[in-house]
Amino acid sequence: MKSAVLFSGGKDSVMALNYAIENGDEVKYLLSIKSLNDESYMFHVPNIHLTDLISDAVGIPIIEVKTAGVKEEELEDLKDGFIQLKELGIEVIYTGALFSTYQKSRIERLAEEIGIEAYSPYWHKDPKEYMELVISKGFKVIISGVFAEGLDEKWLGRLIDEEALRELEKISEKTYLHLAFEGGEAETLVIDGPIFNKKIEILDAEIDWQRDNGTYNVLDAKLVDKD
Repeated sequence: MKSAVLFSGGKDSVMALNYAIENGDEVKYLLSIKSLNDESYMFHVPNIHLTDLISDAVGIPIIEVKTAGVKEEELEDLKDGFIQLKELGIEVIYTGALFSTYQKSRIERLAEEIGIEAYSPYWHKDPKEYMELVISKGFKVIISGVFAEGLDEKWLGRLIDEEALRELEKISEKTYLHLAFEGGEAETLVIDGPIFNKKIEILDAEIDWQRDNGTYNVLDAKLVDKD
């Protein structure tokens, strides 16, 4: 089946891509929606510019659509992206939606209008099991934004490994943090994994911290050969 992935470079869209590949789909394109609004309701923002680099790393072409990120109006830009995919023969688009009905319902409605299928393979998967799966698959995921109680500046740029997951579990017990960050508690960036032909090496980054939230912004990065 000819498919595409709604792609941000975060853990969920990368996991959706990995699922599609393991499912035997012919993944033809990544679709990246680049929002000018840091507070977009629909789309991942931190380090979205690195989707080009990840596209090269996994060897799948990327289609980019820009949006002003205005609530609900940004859906028209997503629709334009879906139309492009339909014209290119895409039959299904995978998404990384886990629990956000707001996002999933809108994506599915637009896909139905255009005449393609939208599929979210990890919808409602147990958050802890999901994060354990991300780690066990061998994906290298760093935290690129934190926006919730219990997550401070020290988490920015940190790799999510088994130790980090145990710490997140302890925080969750106190603050009800969603372990997979589906409530927008944090954003992530994948820099390596089993479907990467090369890995991302971050050359320069800065932390932008605003009292109780912040982002890890990659200023310069390149692809390097894997060991």
